[in-house]
Amino acid sequence: MSARIIDGAALGLRIRERVAAGVAEMLDAGRRPPGLGVVLVGDDPASAVYVRNKTAACEQARMHSVQVNLPADAGQARVLAAVGELNRDRRIDGILVQLPLPAGLDADAVIAAIDPGKDVDGLHPENAGRLALGRPLVVPCTPAGVMEALRDEEVELRGAEAVVVGRSNIVGRPMAQLLLLADATVTVCHSRTRDLGEVTRRADVLIAAVGHAGLITGAMVKPGATVIDVGMNRLPPAEPGAKGRLVGDVDRESVEPVAGRLTPVPRGVGPLTIAMLLSNTLEAARRHQAG
Repeated sequence: MSARIIDGAALGLRIRERVAAGVAEMLDAGRRPPGLGVVLVGDDPASAVYVRNKTAACEQARMHSVQVNLPADAGQARVLAAVGELNRDRRIDGILVQLPLPAGLDADAVIAAIDPGKDVDGLHPENAGRLALGRPLVVPCTPAGVMEALRDEEVELRGAEAVVVGRSNIVGRPMAQLLLLADATVTVCHSRTRDLGEVTRRADVLIAAVGHAGLITGAMVKPGATVIDVGMNRLPPAEPGAKGRLVGDVDRESVEPVAGRLTPVPRGVGPLTIAMLLSNTLEAARRHQAG
């Protein structure tokens, strides 16, 4: 047996085409396009690439986008002021603060300053609380993308045993909540979990989201399980000046012969995250313009 590889790039493209059609409908009706404001603090190369990709995706969907670039030493007050300006801008429906923020900045306070109705990353305490109560308004982009992939693959979640490895506020915790809402039986594992492999081998659906290259091996996977690799890790380059290889939290070589379905890295969950950011922004624009 060899796992079916889930093509996240192809699914992400279909979602983006659906979003573009929704934007076209708004424009044809004489309404303004959805607007996304992105705040980038510092000069982290990976963050800059992510923001550039998100901005390009907005332009392709004919969305309005604004990018606010601040230096790493901008300070808390200046970052909060930038968020406040985007909150007040009626052309902006969604606000994304690129994480992680430079050392010395309080990311929780910055996220809490975003208007909950414009929090298209779903990280504001109000939106996190709604999800925990089973009444989500905005769902974090990566977990939302994973759920899209599971639906597209027609993975049966009702009654299934799902294991989430990782408990971050960005992926692990909201992922567990979404799986619970889909009637799965959910276990969340973390760095203090005893005998991780014993737990993951029970999973019909296994989500790896810890940022640890190759953590999940074939010996830790139930035969036929659906394995979703959220990890994005860059290995050290083989030669000086070269770019290190991008890998996930799953050791694909040993897992692929065991699993039933598997997302690759790259071209797996990453494209779905950007697609769901656009989808969340479109939905926010619809709510704002309806109100």
